Order: sequence, then C-alpha cells, then structure tokens
Amino acid sequence: MKLIKKTIKVIKRFSSSIWHFIDKFIVIPVTKFFLGITKLLNKNGKYIEKWMSNKNTLLFISLIVALVTFFVVDSKSIALSETSAEIIYNQPVNCVYNQEAYVVEGLPETVDITLIGRNSDLYLARQLPTHDVTIDLSDLKPGTHKVNLKYRQSLSSIDYKLDPSVATVIIYPKKSNNKTVTIDLLNKDKLDEKLFIKDITPSIEEVYIKGADHVLKEVATVKALLDVNNIPNPGVGEIDVNNVPLLAYDDHGNIIDVEIVPSKINAKVTIVSPQKEIPIKIIPKGNVVFGKAISSITSDVNKVTVYGDETILEKLNYIPVEIDVEGLKSNKEYSETIQKPTGITAISSNTINIKVNLEKEVSKEVDGVQIDARNYSQGLSPNISSKEQSNTITVIVKGVESVIKNIDASSISAYVDLTDYTEGTHDVKVKVEGNDVRVKYEPKTTTVKIDIYKIK
Repeated sequence: MKLIKKTIKVIKRFSSSIWHFIDKFIVIPVTKFFLGITKLLNKNGKYIEKWMSNKNTLLFISLIVALVTFFVVDSKSIALSETSAEIIYNQPVNCVYNQEAYVVEGLPETVDITLIGRNSDLYLARQLPTHDVTIDLSDLKPGTHKVNLKYRQSLSSIDYKLDPSVATVIIYPKKSNNKTVTIDLLNKDKLDEKLFIKDITPSIEEVYIKGADHVLKEVATVKALLDVNNIPNPGVGEIDVNNVPLLAYDDHGNIIDVEIVPSKINAKVTIVSPQKEIPIKIIPKGNVVFGKAISSITSDVNKVTVYGDETILEKLNYIPVEIDVEGLKSNKEYSETIQKPTGITAISSNTINIKVNLEKEVSKEVDGVQIDARNYSQGLSPNISSKEQSNTITVIVKGVESVIKNIDASSISAYVDLTDYTEGTHDVKVKVEGNDVRVKYEPKTTTVKIDIYKIK
C-alpha cells in the first residue's frame, strides 16, 4: 500500500512539472505576445478587440496551443519511453547468518547496482528508497562457499546487475577466549601540567573475545583506550569515566578484528597533584679571568615548586641552573630559563635572573681531607692507606678571601672512582668537590695507589 501511494505521488509530481512547463514556456509567452501587439496597436484597439472576440480567431489560437502541447508531451513521452541504464554505487550488503555460532570471512562490504529499463521506470526507481542487497548464509555450514548476492527490486519492470554478483565466503565456527584488560592513556599531554594520573581501575578486569580460532590465536592483548579528553572535569580526586572502547592487538601492535564482549567498559581514574618545593642551585661553568674569583651569586628566584611523578619528586633535591662564566672579567647579570628535569610536568617559575660579582682571588691549603672509595664492585674491598701514603690529602682552595677563610676539611670531599676496577693494585686519579660553587677545589696529590682485594 505504501509503495502505491509513493508511486501516485511521483506521477502527480511528474504531471505537475509538465503543466508547469507548458504554462511557463507556452501560455505566458503567447499572452505577452498578444498584449504587446495590443499596446503597439493601441490606436486601433477597437479593431483588435473585435478581432480577438471573433470565434474563428479563438479557434485558431486554441488549435495552435493544442498542437504545441501535443508536440511537447509527445517529445516527453518519447524520452521517457527510451531505454537506458543507471549505476547506483557503494550499496551496503546485508548478510543473513547465525552470528552467535559462526564467523564469516570474504563478505563484500558494498556492491554497485546497474539498473536497466525505460527512463520513466528509472525515474520512479530513483525516488524509491529500497536498494537492499542481501546474501543469505543461514542454511550453510562451516567451510568455503560461493554464494549469489540478491537485490530486492523496487520495480519489476527494471532489470538489474550486481557487481560483484557472487561472493566466495569462508564460514568458521565461532569460539571464545578470555583476556585481561590493560589500559592505554591517549592524549596524556592534554591533561593540566599540574595534574598526574596516579591510577586507572577498570570496572572489569577480563573480557571475552570471540571469533575464528586462527584469529583468536593472534590476539596478544586487549586494551581499553582511555582518552584524556573524555575525562569529565579533570581535577584532583577519583573520577568515573564511562564507555571506554576496547580494541584487540597482536604482538606487533596491529588491530585484530574480533568481537569483544563487552565492547566498552567503565573506569575509575585517580588524579593527584604531587608537588615539592626545592631550591635552585646555580652552577658556574668555566673559569673567570685569571686573578679574579666569584664573591657572590644572587638570584630573584631561590626556590620553586615542581609537579610530577611522586617517585621522581622523592629523589629530586634541587634544580640546577648553569651559567657560563668562562673568561668573565667583571660583574654580570644573567637571565636564564629554568629547565624542567625529566619526569617533572610543571614548575612554578620558568625564568630566573642571576647576578654574579667578582673580587680578587686568593688561595689556601686545607689539610687532612679524607679520601673515600666509590663505585667499586660487590665482593671487592679497596684499601687506600699504606706505608707509603695516608688516606688523607691536602686540597688547594681558590676564591675570594671572605668566602674561603672558613672552609675546612669537613666541607670538602675527596674520593676515587673505582668503576670497572678489578682485584689488584691500581693508580687511581683523586677527585675533590665542595659545597660552595664559588670556590675552586684542586687536590695537591693527584693520584693514589689503591689495593683492591676480593672478599672471602
């Protein structure tokens, strides 16, 4: 019944378009023509009026209009009665089979339909929404099959051709396995720099994957793809995120097309804002001009608050800012960028202004600095002292008098780095360091003899 009503509406629209054409291109132009003649012969209007009121005149005009109408309708009829073809591209294919029991490979997703028939029928067919293409596998068992595709015609007067018209499909029994869900965080950089996702707890830890046995064997992991942009109002606390999509991947990170039950899960996201206030440590690089030393280093930023991973914050004691003092002759001001250490997402200040003052350099010797051994392998024991040498050395410190006058052995560290050293006796370079970056530390004894023993 609906199809008949739609057909009647189409015929009415077609007839209306023909009469609209006649009115627009025949009746109105003819009327304007005679009105124009009337205006031109306005002086002889009475004769025109008399001529127009004559029965023979009206008969001839009606005859002309009828002939023109006949030829127009006839030409339209000829055009509509001609046979032609039209292609409808990319029509979806509807497959009928038991989706709970089987998996099908080789199904075409779309086909092209070629319609052949009279123009009038093609016109009606275009107006009708039915272009259903189906492939029926409901009676087939597992295996390889060649199956014809079928098109449900809207009009029986039209011939059709499908491309492709036949599909070779493989039917597999559907199997299932369970997989643990892991979570991948997408667009992590879109989260506020001061916030950190501490934990993500999925609503369920295992899901079922369904498909052909050989496909299921390729699945290495099932991931929930949590997009930071989909977290509602991210802030410190626990936030529920719904409908997180799941995807299956192989060992190489390629997506595997399997059915996942459920296809989406919910997750609870724990957001924190770990922070720590730490000092800025300004480190001069290079040597100032001979005879000068750094008397003071001051800055407008002494401490900053940093945000990031809690484990990184625990190990972070200061943020270094290096300044180049090579060949510096007089006082100087620096403007430097504070670099974020690895694992730090935000910092309370990004720039720092530093002022360095110079004065005359002096030096002194500090005795009794004990030498320590560092970085030796487990199972070995180093011995620094011997009859020929002590385990302490003298260190030369250079700097401004007001800075170095209070430096003693307790504020200086001397050590030997035993990385990669093995059992035996070795001459090892002595290294020294101190707490004050304004001071230069030089060991008076540059190398010591180290005996390394294996612990029994």
